[in-house]
Amino acid sequence: MRMTVRLDLPREAGSVPAVRRLLRSALAVLHVDPESRADLELAITEACANVVHHASGTECFEVLLEVAEDHCAIDVRDDGVGFDPAAVGPPGSGSERGRGLFLIKALAENVRMHSTPRSGSLIHFEKSFA
Repeated sequence: MRMTVRLDLPREAGSVPAVRRLLRSALAVLHVDPESRADLELAITEACANVVHHASGTECFEVLLEVAEDHCAIDVRDDGVGFDPAAVGPPGSGSERGRGLFLIKALAENVRMHSTPRSGSLIHFEKSFA
């Protein structure tokens, strides 16, 4: 079985738990192991929260979920002001901010970030299941 869901969401805080619940439901239907589910839920939460907090210049964002029995791929895309992925340094030791991209890289596979000034950003990540 394979599920593909494309969501167009308002860039507001309430969109983040909605996406997380949808992903959780899809992974549960496919009986994905709890550790992989938790990793993906945290990664998608961080990706969507980054859009809500940082993608100024846009009112909405898109999430594409492709979930299968052995694999999940997620794209989070916005049309905001963009950022320079190479300029994102390691998170500060005294701050709770700035950890999202590092968490995504630690929890997922094939992480790709693309951003163009004034044209938006894309964060893509995947996870394979046993």
